[in-house]
Amino acid sequence: MTDAEIRALVFDLLAEIAPEAEPQTLGGEEDLREALDLDSMDFLNLVGGLHRRSGRDIPEADYPKLFTLDGIVAYFSA
Repeated sequence: MTDAEIRALVFDLLAEIAPEAEPQTLGGEEDLREALDLDSMDFLNLVGGLHRRSGRDIPEADYPKLFTLDGIVAYFSA
């Protein structure tokens, strides 16, 4: 996946999880949970969506790497 595809995937998932949010306005290092007021279930839904759509397993120990948009891009680019 390219960086642009990863970002598009995240934006699509966030539109489903938090339709009132505007993720395109996020800075890459902003904590998604705080910036978009995501609760723990919202975050788990985001991780689950990333897993389903990418086919990549995401161990719970890696969740902190997914707190920011840049972190998600880096995680899925590796």
